[in-house]
Amino acid sequence: MKFIKRLLILALICIILGVGTIFGFYLYVKPDLPDVAELKNVELQTPMQVYSADGKLISQFGEKRRIPLTLDEIPLLMREAFIATEDSRFYEHPGVDPIGIARAAFVVLTSGSARQGASTITQQLARNFFLSNEKKIMRKVKEAFIAIHIEKLLTKDQILDLYLNKIYLGYRSYGVGAAAQVYFGKTVDQLTLSEIAVIAGLPKAPSTMNPIYSIDRATTRRNVVLGRMLDEGYITKAQMDAARAEPIVSRYHGAEIQLYAPYVAERARAWMVDRYGPAAYEKGMKVYTTINSKLQLDAQQAAVNNLLSYDRRHGYRGPTAVLWKPGQPVLNANQIVNKLQDQPIYGQLIPAVVTKVNGKTAAIVTKKGDIATIDWNGMKWARKFLSDSSQGPAPQKASDILTAGQQIWVQHNQSTVSDKKDSAAATTNQWLLSQVPAANTAFVAMSPDNGGILAMIGGFNYTQSKFNRATQSIRQVGSGIKPFIYSAAIEKGLTLATLINDAPITKWDKWQGKAWRPKNSGGKYGGPTRARIGLARSINVMAIRALRIAGLDFTIDYLTRFGFKRADLPRAEPIALGAGSLTPLELVQGYSVFVNGGYAVEPFLINKVDNNDDQLIYYADPAIVCNDACQAKNPQAKMQVAMATAVEDHKLDPSTDTTVSTTTLTETEKPTPADLEKVIPMPAVRYAPEVISEQNAFLVREMLKSNIWGEPGHPYGTGFRARVLKRHDIGGKTGTSNQAKDAWYTGFGPNIVATTWVGFDNFRRDLGRHEFGGTAAQPAWINFMRQALKNTPEQEKQIPSDIVKVRIDRATGQLSNRNDASSMYEYFIKGTEPTRSVQQAVSEQKFDTETAEELF
Repeated sequence: MKFIKRLLILALICIILGVGTIFGFYLYVKPDLPDVAELKNVELQTPMQVYSADGKLISQFGEKRRIPLTLDEIPLLMREAFIATEDSRFYEHPGVDPIGIARAAFVVLTSGSARQGASTITQQLARNFFLSNEKKIMRKVKEAFIAIHIEKLLTKDQILDLYLNKIYLGYRSYGVGAAAQVYFGKTVDQLTLSEIAVIAGLPKAPSTMNPIYSIDRATTRRNVVLGRMLDEGYITKAQMDAARAEPIVSRYHGAEIQLYAPYVAERARAWMVDRYGPAAYEKGMKVYTTINSKLQLDAQQAAVNNLLSYDRRHGYRGPTAVLWKPGQPVLNANQIVNKLQDQPIYGQLIPAVVTKVNGKTAAIVTKKGDIATIDWNGMKWARKFLSDSSQGPAPQKASDILTAGQQIWVQHNQSTVSDKKDSAAATTNQWLLSQVPAANTAFVAMSPDNGGILAMIGGFNYTQSKFNRATQSIRQVGSGIKPFIYSAAIEKGLTLATLINDAPITKWDKWQGKAWRPKNSGGKYGGPTRARIGLARSINVMAIRALRIAGLDFTIDYLTRFGFKRADLPRAEPIALGAGSLTPLELVQGYSVFVNGGYAVEPFLINKVDNNDDQLIYYADPAIVCNDACQAKNPQAKMQVAMATAVEDHKLDPSTDTTVSTTTLTETEKPTPADLEKVIPMPAVRYAPEVISEQNAFLVREMLKSNIWGEPGHPYGTGFRARVLKRHDIGGKTGTSNQAKDAWYTGFGPNIVATTWVGFDNFRRDLGRHEFGGTAAQPAWINFMRQALKNTPEQEKQIPSDIVKVRIDRATGQLSNRNDASSMYEYFIKGTEPTRSVQQAVSEQKFDTETAEELF
């Protein structure tokens, strides 16, 4: 009895000492314990996502990849897998599991190793939210007390929900939703039992037990998880055996990108970081751009294919490397694939190695492991590149172009061919020899009604070059500036029928000490010619004389109405030929004024931003166009347009300072953390200011249409290739800079305006002989518009008020009463139409070359 009594006393003393020690530890660490109440309102770090206007995911940015899920969205088997592996008594203990600790200690004593952890799921949650991973006794003590506090605050399901969304599972994935995507490219409800077990086994060592790092370790750990699930009664032995027999197939999966638009994504990312700072990467904000996913794909295909076509016209520059020469050991297909793994894939261009050349074919092995043949049609283009303007003779056989062992670039074209006699269709595969273009390209499409960017291509390939030529490359626009020169002249009284002398110009340049003699393309001159034809055919000397009609100083001021920066506009007559430099986005913004009837809209890419709860926290609120017809129906809009126009006139006044950026926020303008949670209402409609008259814009559009369609007697404008679109509601203008260093085509269709540019990043190189805006750039615009307007009916011409139409004589621009090929109808702003007949004008001898030269 005494022994039992002493044993009880000893036990009581141990209990008192234990409780006292625990209480002492609690008092000691209590000041350092965090307030676990914040877990009730925890906001998990979630990456920013960028979407197109129609909801296609373009990109995702953030250090932590996380796909937040509710507990109900996580399959029961996955919850059970984690509980069986990490904390089998999760629903029974108060946050710390004494039985689990004792069991783990026993395993250590009997086996000599820590095969079983003692931390509960609640303790792991406490560590993940509040503590570091350092292995110190005091950290474990704090972890235990925090876990007990958490259990008092949250339900078991709330704890499990937080844990499964918070825990790190390797490869920057946090939570089971992200892990399912990263390792298997699936959502959690699509996972097999084997895949669930792989993920549930990751908390022990996420960096080394994941299936990307080591299949063997992942398989071993998966089998342990399945065994624990069987022991706990969550699965049957048959389920376990089937899951163990399933091979693990895993690779790294990025975010499920639905629309490839990396230049758009980067511009959106930079805008978000400028506005919201580092919080942009963590708050789960959804950024909706103005990009139309279909138009973006159309632009990508049109711009890249056009650039590749341009590049092929100028010859083959040879292989990128030689892996073996004649007489040296030949690599087999597997060795070639391994050798090419470090080589990038640039969109359509795939690295490959030539293995055999025979007659007019070449056998290849690609980076993707394809064993294929390039036939003669796929390589006969490859004349040897000599310079940008010259190539070698046409090849006669494959060995003139390729040799076994050469590393090259190829394209794979698949097309469907239907047999007229048989309704079945066959897919044909063709491999083409290709190369990474030496030149580059940019493309921008925009809504002329509000400035929303519909498509944007910043270069051939983002992996190759991250420089966004659509927004950052300032290039001479060549004849693309001429519509603005003619518009300025219209403001000063020019009409489409005004005769301007198409004759050589000689002007002494006192600064350079020599004569300036601008020339027409081809060196041909036609004498007095109507202004419509001058722009349609891009006649240089007529553009200079149109500039003289407007006046140089007036023209410089006038061009700022279109959004052009005064600093980019040289105060000299060569500006009429494109001496000024603009970005593609600036140029398309300028053309939008003609297309929308004279109103200045600002390009924008970010339409709205939602917070993690899908609530609106930013809206672009663009100024929209309300033309004369719109204003007639809406007096309130008319007043707002007038006010916006007055403000714009003040901004454009040369005496005011307009150098302040409208895109970069100051520190005081940037949203605060509280603003990120603030839901905003949709703002009231704003209207764009009128910067030129609708009548002026209409007349310029008419000239731009003539650039494509010409007119009887002058059937060809420089944009004539766009006639293949077979619609008369389109117009545009070619542009070729001095020495053909830049090629442009900018034009419009119903509700869209777009520009394309082709050139070298190296300013010392030119595009080569016979390359102009119409050959090097316009094909991309045509192919884009073919798709963009595919389902859009041709629009009827909308003629503004105060525009009159009279019959004129083609030769003189004066009134005509003849109804034959010598006359045509022309549009005029009311009050500017001719008042004399052609007979009167001829009798007064007003249209000889000498007089026209004196006037213009």
